Amino acid sequence: MLKKEDVRGLIATEEVIAAVEVAYKGFNSDQVVQPDYIGIDLHPPRGDIDFKLGYYKGNEIISMKASSGGFPNNPTTHGVPSGMGTILLFDARTCALVCVMDGSLITGLRTGAAGAVSVKALARRDAKRVASIGTGNQARMQIRAISQVMKIEELHAWDHHADSMASFKADIELELGIPVFLANSKQAAVEQADILITTTRGKGSVVEGGWVQPGTHIVAIGTDAKGKQEFDPEIFRHAKTVVDSILQCSEKGEIQHALRLNILSRDRIHAEIGEVLLGKKSGRTSDEEITIFDSTGMAIQDNTTAHKIYQNALAHGVGTFFEFIE
Repeated sequence: MLKKEDVRGLIATEEVIAAVEVAYKGFNSDQVVQPDYIGIDLHPPRGDIDFKLGYYKGNEIISMKASSGGFPNNPTTHGVPSGMGTILLFDARTCALVCVMDGSLITGLRTGAAGAVSVKALARRDAKRVASIGTGNQARMQIRAISQVMKIEELHAWDHHADSMASFKADIELELGIPVFLANSKQAAVEQADILITTTRGKGSVVEGGWVQPGTHIVAIGTDAKGKQEFDPEIFRHAKTVVDSILQCSEKGEIQHALRLNILSRDRIHAEIGEVLLGKKSGRTSDEEITIFDSTGMAIQDNTTAHKIYQNALAHGVGTFFEFIE
């Protein structure tokens, strides 16, 4: 069993990036079984809980993540967080349970790493300036991971909340030494971007297509459910669109709106990112094209990241050991 603090100390950012690359390549190499995830919405004021299941033939591990959120009364009434995560790992050779670990950090870590993988595969090689629309925890995860794969010379940030922007600036400059410029508007931030990251809650279009400069790479993270949205759908008309999963993104990702409006068709989705990483499909082909990575997050990312943490725990003797089967 691995608690939250165990997990925190058992994996480095570069290891998460490598694990996510493995996940994407496996997904596009017929090495993954990943059923649709199951979600249960509970009666307000309670939120919801999702269950994501994945099997990766490369490590012979089956993972199941339970992730809940939107329980505002939890801290005061029940003494537990408003959102929680737990991951179970099973040995696929026997289906025996081998690990129970806290999953509250893993979603953020692997989502941040996904953005970094897309930057490696799709951003211009001379990209220097990053813009972040949204300055919460996931924005920090994205910047930490992306800073591992490129040198960020400037970071331009915008958020609805001035206090969030101020703390983001202080934290990033202290931790990573990257100069952060707080933009007066969304448009002002977007127009500075070589790489644009969006990590809002996806409650409406926040980025207009006309703001995005030629050559920009977009990491679209905030839309992960039906109805959520961060971008003007017109942005997809002349961009190269890469997704983590065509099936998931068509239903729950940013492309859902462009597909619904016939701005984008399924056959114009350029690739799943695993295809680009494997060389089956091209990445960026010019410094002028706009590339978009639409990510909804996949169970296989949890699988490979959690498995790496499990391997590190065994190697270093970390965690509490149980005889699950006597």
